[in-house]
Amino acid sequence: MTITRKSEHSHATLRVNVEIIRILKRAPPARGGTSVWGHLIHRVCSQSSNGPLFVPLPAPRDHKQALEERLSLSSMLARSQGDLPPRSMKDSSHEVHLPLGSQPHIREKYLTHHNTVRYPHRLLISYSHTHNPALPRSPLSIVTALVDKIDMRQHTIYPDRDIKFTGHVTWVGKTSIEAKMYMSQLHEGAYSPVLEATFVMVARDPENKRAAYVNPLKPEGAEEERLFQQGEVNKTRRVELSTASLLKVAPTAEERKVVHSQFLSTLDPQTVSFRSRVLPPKSVWMEDAKVKGLEICHPQERNIFNRIFGGFLMRKAYELGWANACSYGGCRPNLVAVDDILFQKPVEIGSLLLLSSQVCYTEGNFIQVRVHTEVAGPSDGGSTTPPTCSTSPSCRTTTVPMIVPQSYGESMLYLDGKRHFSQAAGI
Repeated sequence: MTITRKSEHSHATLRVNVEIIRILKRAPPARGGTSVWGHLIHRVCSQSSNGPLFVPLPAPRDHKQALEERLSLSSMLARSQGDLPPRSMKDSSHEVHLPLGSQPHIREKYLTHHNTVRYPHRLLISYSHTHNPALPRSPLSIVTALVDKIDMRQHTIYPDRDIKFTGHVTWVGKTSIEAKMYMSQLHEGAYSPVLEATFVMVARDPENKRAAYVNPLKPEGAEEERLFQQGEVNKTRRVELSTASLLKVAPTAEERKVVHSQFLSTLDPQTVSFRSRVLPPKSVWMEDAKVKGLEICHPQERNIFNRIFGGFLMRKAYELGWANACSYGGCRPNLVAVDDILFQKPVEIGSLLLLSSQVCYTEGNFIQVRVHTEVAGPSDGGSTTPPTCSTSPSCRTTTVPMIVPQSYGESMLYLDGKRHFSQAAGI
């Protein structure tokens, strides 16, 4: 993998080949308590003619000790957003290359068993936006609040072609950041778009207990102004969707008609009872379209706050949703969109992660899947709710069975899935 950082204030470009096995073999032995990786980064930075872009990594330390050291950074936090200098979108612009075509020996770690490419972790660019060169370390703890949307521009990602990731901040509030990431793949000498993702990050204090201010964003030019205004639209849309949630308000008049029409289609014509229900042809009861899973949260998946990394939770939710769509549709579905991945609570190490996926809406060859997760602690037996995820896979077959709810709760899931599908399809 090759990393390129571009900055408005410096034309320096640093390209680092990250093939872990080869790097460690070429790196010098550790001296003076610094890790091999730290020596490698220090060596690469020293070779940059424009100065280091990365700080040498220290030797591995106790995680609790690292958290205690972060407490001293609280005094470095800005007291207001006005105390921070504005940034441009170019300040946070990053580019990452994955040379699957030019370096065949690294393909195996990025491929699925179908010989297609696994979706990698998101490109984190928020720290570049808030970077203060006068401070030895950033006092901010930037965490993922939600994944607003992931749109697939191309369903097939080829395993033998180079991939490029680009991204930058597109909108900033007082304590929140919206960032976009684009994925493209080399085809006939040019890169063509594959994926576009929108993330919302929030800045916290070093203890991750309260909100912290981030640098304001100053758009430059018509295109940056358009992206910034789209961020405002996205914020308004998220507020409206939260306000109109079926967990808070009743369905609309049109949605109530849909629910009642489905109910009438399942009544047994041979009886006059509301309790006698019959499954329509080429349909599946919603109760029978579930797939569940369990994960034990080990320390190897933790982040700097000694909690489980959000990328791990996202991957597990996505894989379970895809498996459910595969089982339901009797095919290997293509991902069309992922939206509304909401992180509600952190997940502690040692927790039992209970995942439940539910097919909640179908239309043609599209399957809408909702993944809900709960956490059970090993001692208290209680449960909390970390992220929820909504995905829209599609099958190559003509149609998939129609999903049919029975209870009122399932009908609300159906309507919620229909809303997500309409948003993903742009209806």
